[in-house]
Amino acid sequence: MTRTYTVDLFAPSQSILGEGPAWDANRDALVWVDILRGKVHLRSPSGATSSFDAGSHVGSALPARGGGWLLAVADGFATMSEGGDVQPLLSVHGGRRADLRFNDGKVDPAGRAWAGTMAYDESPGAGRLYRLDPGPSATPVLGNIGVSNGLGWSPDRRTFYYVDSLAGTLRAFDYDEHEGTVRKERVLLAFPSDEGYLDGLCVDDDGGIWVAIWDGRRVNRYTAKGALDSVVAVPVDRPTSCCLGPDGVLYITSARHGLSREQLDRQPMAGAVFAAEVAATAPPATLWFGDV
Repeated sequence: MTRTYTVDLFAPSQSILGEGPAWDANRDALVWVDILRGKVHLRSPSGATSSFDAGSHVGSALPARGGGWLLAVADGFATMSEGGDVQPLLSVHGGRRADLRFNDGKVDPAGRAWAGTMAYDESPGAGRLYRLDPGPSATPVLGNIGVSNGLGWSPDRRTFYYVDSLAGTLRAFDYDEHEGTVRKERVLLAFPSDEGYLDGLCVDDDGGIWVAIWDGRRVNRYTAKGALDSVVAVPVDRPTSCCLGPDGVLYITSARHGLSREQLDRQPMAGAVFAAEVAATAPPATLWFGDV
């Protein structure tokens, strides 16, 4: 039987394209981004909030060792201090690909940052998934990607999960933590486009995979074998991603991007962050091993 959950409003932001939620143990707060406004937001369970300007479109803000964040910005990577100072780190395309931007990112169990690209017009096959290595250098891991989106690792650190929203697939790979490599690709889930699009994800301590469904008004939880076992209903069309915080709270970002005025009138909370108490736990976001 599929378990169902409902949500409460956590942060009444009206993000154009809210994304990349992560529980930041350095600040004991949720961090997320508004990609198209170039904003990084934080909010604690007590309601304390702060926002910073990334100076660029920003796909993710990954908590870093010692404080601050690694940003996946439009053309590559930058760092942001706890006070909001942004410093360029690596331009992946050297400014040559204004048609592309970085999207979702995560830190793997060994502390490496991963982030993927997509075309602004969502051209098929234009994106890549990169691993940020010391140097710094960006190492391509996967190519021919439509919309690079959700990333996650199994609790035993042996499986990597990855969403290409345009392809409508949740893929699983064998993962080598020491080398930071993936192999043995298989499609864990092929999602029907008439039900929405797979977006960002997180993985819980039991190996369950929580995936936001863009244009689906929900977050689905799948077992490691790809079976649906839980659904979190949200009051907006476009949930974008999710993460687990302390005490089994699932935080869900959402978007207003692409919705008509009539659609926005019917869902005034579009772009907000929601919270649901679920029967699942996960550790805080793994810290990026670089320094800010």
